[in-house]
Amino acid sequence: MTAQTGSADLVVIGAGPAGMAAAIAASRAGARVLVLDDQAAPGGQVHREIQRRNGEGIATSRDDRDGAVLVETFRASAADVWTDASVWQVERLAALGGFRICLSRHGTAMAVTARQLILATGAIERPVPIAGWTLPGVMSVGAAQILLKTGGNVPAGRTIIAGLGPLVLLYVTQLLKHGVRPAALLDTTPPGAFRRALRHLPGALLEVPQMAQGIGLMAAIRKAGVPVIRRVSDVKALGTGHLEQVSYLTAGRWRSMQADLLLLHEGVVPHTHLAMSMGVAHRWDRHQLCWRPTRGGDGQTSVHGLRIAGDAGGIGGWRLAVIHGEQAGLAAARALGHYADESAKAEAVLRREAVLRRRSARHAPLRRFLDACYRPRDAILCPADEVVICRCENRTAGDVRAALAAGCIGPNQVKTMTRCGMGPCQGRECALTLTALVAEARQIAPEAAGHLNIRPPLKPLTLGELASLSASAQPAHDG
Repeated sequence: MTAQTGSADLVVIGAGPAGMAAAIAASRAGARVLVLDDQAAPGGQVHREIQRRNGEGIATSRDDRDGAVLVETFRASAADVWTDASVWQVERLAALGGFRICLSRHGTAMAVTARQLILATGAIERPVPIAGWTLPGVMSVGAAQILLKTGGNVPAGRTIIAGLGPLVLLYVTQLLKHGVRPAALLDTTPPGAFRRALRHLPGALLEVPQMAQGIGLMAAIRKAGVPVIRRVSDVKALGTGHLEQVSYLTAGRWRSMQADLLLLHEGVVPHTHLAMSMGVAHRWDRHQLCWRPTRGGDGQTSVHGLRIAGDAGGIGGWRLAVIHGEQAGLAAARALGHYADESAKAEAVLRREAVLRRRSARHAPLRRFLDACYRPRDAILCPADEVVICRCENRTAGDVRAALAAGCIGPNQVKTMTRCGMGPCQGRECALTLTALVAEARQIAPEAAGHLNIRPPLKPLTLGELASLSASAQPAHDG
């Protein structure tokens, strides 16, 4: 892609592991590839600032080293990349085929076109609506990790971490390496979760490095003497104007602890907003308690020419995201006319695709094991009436239940009556809870309850930016 053409064969949205792998594969095939990402550098959340951290000698894990290699390979590829690019709308071009992607960059809106599109938007943290979660002093583990990776910021004061899943374990060990020991880890894993996951353990053990990594994280936390309180539920943040205490239920008894900072985490879910806005078919994942797009083995969705790669299509971890990204990139290149003959190169690609399918299948038992181990409690999605679920519009679960009692039958009707989901986050904080509350009230499956209709602009957009929109106005690319 050049600054003059305003078009590419393939646009990849997201420069995380899946997006980078897709771009590398497609550009090697000869496709003109443009990658758009809203961060300042490629890497995604898991490899955020990886090259800087690697250069400073603080990226020392196996994941960090492999991630740095992936970023370096991506930067050396023929794919063009625009960082600091915020995509706020994607349109299908019915007459010509392909897509028109509207974005803002450095305060200027612009549009590019593509024949093929890959969404590699990754995952977002599952919102954890609990009593008091809007108090200053309460935030997510993922947000705290971003501060750690980008600026080396670590918590001060009495820090309590409440939640479940691999990210919690990883973040605690990262804090320990920085000389910070949390006051307590409140483990919200439901009782019996590990027992239910045992049937997937034999297959999961095939992924020895990842299983060993998880065991190592738990061992490091135990060795450091971090208090771990298990079978925790009903966490509440208490305070006047700011966080002062954390209360929780364990072993049938209420307990409380003084706290300066509470970090919450109940897993991650696919970032589906862009896919939903384009009409991609989705289904409810009863294991991960979230929506996920339906897609084929090469990432192809219900929208022709649109593929989804990585955690945006279902949580699998960054290594599986790389596999899915390469699969999507190869498939997009084929759809663009590459590998159409019977040349040796085409045969090599077919062999490579077979290898990728085997590697993807190898990851499946580990994913099923982790999903069973760390499936959140159903109560996370259906909080008490007094709990705020829409932070943008300050709407509670009780407001939603009242709207449903008054006759609303789905999330979009509730949105119209209460404004829940109309704020700047466009429902990212409340959409899953809305679906669950509708299902609870009507006693139906979440899939039957439906989801919010997502409309552009997907991100806040100024009138000045919108006025600057021109399909011919292109910035200088990063190179």
